[in-house]
Amino acid sequence: MKTKYLIIGAGPTGLGAAHRLNELGMDDYLVLERDGHAGGLASSFKDDNGFTWDIGGHVVFSHYDYFDNLMNSLLGDERLEHERESWVRSSGTWVPYPFQNNIRYLPREARWECVEGLLPGNRTEMTPTNFAQWINHIFGAGIAKHFMNQYNFKVWATPPEMMQFDWIGERVSVVDLKKVLKNIIMEQDDVAWGPNNTFKFPLQGGTGEIFRRMAKRIKNRIEYGQSVVSIDAEKKIATTDKGTKVEYEVILNTAPIDMLTSQWLTQKNDAMIDAAGQLTHNSVYVAGVGLDIKEEKERNSRCWMYYPESDSPFYRVTNFHNYSPNNVARPGEQLAFMCESSFSEHKPEKVDELMDRTIEGLVNTTMMDAARVDDILTKWDITVDYGYPVPCLKRDGALKVLQPRLEEKDIYSRGRFGGWKYEVSNMDHSVMQGVEWAEKMITGAPETTYTVD
Repeated sequence: MKTKYLIIGAGPTGLGAAHRLNELGMDDYLVLERDGHAGGLASSFKDDNGFTWDIGGHVVFSHYDYFDNLMNSLLGDERLEHERESWVRSSGTWVPYPFQNNIRYLPREARWECVEGLLPGNRTEMTPTNFAQWINHIFGAGIAKHFMNQYNFKVWATPPEMMQFDWIGERVSVVDLKKVLKNIIMEQDDVAWGPNNTFKFPLQGGTGEIFRRMAKRIKNRIEYGQSVVSIDAEKKIATTDKGTKVEYEVILNTAPIDMLTSQWLTQKNDAMIDAAGQLTHNSVYVAGVGLDIKEEKERNSRCWMYYPESDSPFYRVTNFHNYSPNNVARPGEQLAFMCESSFSEHKPEKVDELMDRTIEGLVNTTMMDAARVDDILTKWDITVDYGYPVPCLKRDGALKVLQPRLEEKDIYSRGRFGGWKYEVSNMDHSVMQGVEWAEKMITGAPETTYTVD
């Protein structure tokens, strides 16, 4: 089998690349996908009880006209638009997100600790060198204690001291003491911050419906159930676990770059292997818990909630029934809690116990009454080995070693784990990394979303 462009992975980045190649009149490409379906980490699944689940809490918002137009063409009117309502569970109460702008909801002692940490002279003036120092420098000791430190360890499964902070950008609302005090005294909420304060979601089929439809447009160019096991970069031959050999000219890899460099390449390079070993990631366990609505008080309008504290294993719960009524078996009559927990060598978890602990956490955090545990209708779960690429302290240096050496071999690695840059791995970013790679190949246009400085 021969092809000019070999794309590894039919997730958002791989499909974005294939779709754009098609638009540009290039039909000499092939997509190899290890699973029997498209979507990668943006896939969705319907369980035996008729509930639909995503692999984590995906929402559709965008920084790009191209992506917006693509979503319009894929979904049309078959999507819903929501105004984000998210909350943080802290100190036994609920605080609107962003936490740092709404600390008036906290108990008095915790509220004062957060304000005291922001007062002049109480925040360190030292230039931060890691994420933990940045948190204290920006938010002070109180907000760090009651939310930022706990939550970030819980989601990343990595000590903040081992992480850089350059990735943050628009993902974290920095704090303004004047605004904090005004919100407390005027008893007003401040919840509109962020690029995802409004978002869209497919009416049917979960997030995965987007990528099922994208894949359908190029179905003759995708080979499913083909997991790459080796790449001979000199002979330009990729081999799959089924023994399929593909001769190529250029590769777009969207699989983890550490796997590509340390396992698949047949011509090993010590510098690349060492660099790949410096990259770190967490793993994520997603638990779906569904039950009937018994009383009206069980309904609420929240989209998702953050959980920094130790009374639950999860760092986030999505009210998936609020994203689309069709995410449950009987629309409007059932609840679907989608709960995400992380783990790593720094934060080990007994995965076989996480479903039970998830249910306990839902009770502990008032998401579900203890009397309802026996009423649970469905339990669905998935364990994802590569959950989030951690922006560790050595990441940028490692990528500066890996990416140029790969591109010298006509191998481009993009996407959430192909590029290993969390700050450009939202759904729109991921699709556009593939789109921009395709444009670079055909027209020579420079990539702007993914760069290695």
